[in-house]
Order: sequence, then C-alpha cells, then structure tokens
Amino acid sequence: MTRNEGTLDRAARIILGLILLSLTVVGPQTMWGLIGIVPLLTGLVGSCPLYSIFGISTCPLKK
Repeated sequence: MTRNEGTLDRAARIILGLILLSLTVVGPQTMWGLIGIVPLLTGLVGSCPLYSIFGISTCPLKK
C-alpha cells in the first residue's frame, strides 16, 4: 500500500475515529460508534482505499 494521506489528514482521521469510538462507551452508547474503526485504521496506516480508487492524494510529493 502506498501512502496517500498527508499529516493533517491522518491526524483528523485519528481524532474523528477516536471520537466516534467513544460513542460506544459514553453518550448515546450505540453500536454506530464502531464506524469510527474505519477512519482510525486508515489514519494509522496512512492509506485510504477510496483515495486510491479515485486517484486522490493529500500526501506531499517527495522530490
């Protein structure tokens, strides 16, 4: 897998994933919070499958 997420994009995904996962423990305590696993994993790995499909990259180019 090639990295296609920039630093800011990765940080936002990790924070969003943690917030969504926290919904399973606090707040409404619904299982919908498990959707937070997706942005958390893509943020940690640094590669988004949808970005690859559509040819998007927020990762700065290396010279």
